Amino acid sequence: MDILRNEARRFANTVIWSWQGWRAAWANEKSLRQWTLVNVISAGLAFWVDISAGERGLILALGLLVLAAEVMNTGLEEVVDYISKADDPRAKKAKDCGSAAVALTAIAGGVAWVVVLIG
Repeated sequence: MDILRNEARRFANTVIWSWQGWRAAWANEKSLRQWTLVNVISAGLAFWVDISAGERGLILALGLLVLAAEVMNTGLEEVVDYISKADDPRAKKAKDCGSAAVALTAIAGGVAWVVVLIG
């Protein structure tokens, strides 16, 4: 019983911490709010357009991955800024790589839409 109680507590903490991370990113990152709007529109279209359940699932999942990439990029930027505000090529590279991850994920979502619509 203690194992179940501990796992339930651990899961509850994970949910709480995840929600806190989402709220913090939402409050400070305009790009997260923009990608969320894009995802709402994309999800609406995914249910409006006549596509298969698998195609719809792919579109919705890739949309969520864009949001996940944006939240991770926000965390990366926070850590880099916490370590130092000084201009450093390594800090720039880290931030640029995080941004590239968001862009690549968004491109993947766009490619999926194109393939679904023309396929």
